[in-house]
Amino acid sequence: MESSSELTIELFSEAETQQLGRMLGEAAQPGLVVALVGNLGAGKTRFVQAAAEGLDVPREAVNSPTFVLIHEYEGRLPVYHFDTYRLRDVDEFLELGADEYMSGEGVCFIEWADRMEEVLPRDRLTITFEITGELTRRVSLAAGGRVSQSVLQSLINRSRQRGEAN
Repeated sequence: MESSSELTIELFSEAETQQLGRMLGEAAQPGLVVALVGNLGAGKTRFVQAAAEGLDVPREAVNSPTFVLIHEYEGRLPVYHFDTYRLRDVDEFLELGADEYMSGEGVCFIEWADRMEEVLPRDRLTITFEITGELTRRVSLAAGGRVSQSVLQSLINRSRQRGEAN
């Protein structure tokens, strides 16, 4: 494992991806912005479903926001799930009220975040999914500020505890 501002994990199944997502949801704090990056089919939406579950949002309530652009869910914290794939530019993203969501007390998950990077807050947890096989992924997490570093450190601690328990 790396420092408290970066972590790379090899995931060997969809279940491991979901477990990481749930752990993130459990560790999430108000104001967390999660920037999700990765190719189509890399597991971004599945990860958000699991993270939302960790935030006490029913898994079946969480859908891909591809056509709606943003979904809002009530859980332990408000959850805002953006998909920027179909947006033409940053202005369209901002017109959705992204600034207000990202500066609020909820948790924002932004799929295809690399397309909107210039307007994302510095304090964000960037999660990059790399497809390494049919069900395997290399996931890199990078924290850019106080809230995201705190959540990442909590995630590291939780994964160590689970590793020791197994």
